[in-house]
Amino acid sequence: MTIDQDCAGDPDCPRLLPEPAVAELRLETVLHALADPTRLRIVAELAEAGGDELNCLAFDLPVTKSTLTHHFRVLREAGLIRQHRRGTSKMNTLRLADLGERFPGLLDAVLAAAEPCFPTPKPAAR
Repeated sequence: MTIDQDCAGDPDCPRLLPEPAVAELRLETVLHALADPTRLRIVAELAEAGGDELNCLAFDLPVTKSTLTHHFRVLREAGLIRQHRRGTSKMNTLRLADLGERFPGLLDAVLAAAEPCFPTPKPAAR
């Protein structure tokens, strides 16, 4: 499932939350966002979802709702994820193509290096 077709490619879509353009992605901001274990886990689960959207509630993480909201905001503002509203839900996708264009191979390398760091198996995407 992907962003509604009526919003695809339209940065002014009211359901699409603000995010930096590809040219505005900064390496230090992306790496800072990925430095947090919770955010790294979110990115890993989105990567595992293979481009499918995941609702914010699909992540089984040991943090409060407000902390989870903070983590998603940091990821979106760093340019790692795209979020849009669907009803009362926020749907999330990883900006794989944008990140690959700006920083080729970076996300693959980070996720490959992070795999052994997860203390327990990642829950299956819902």
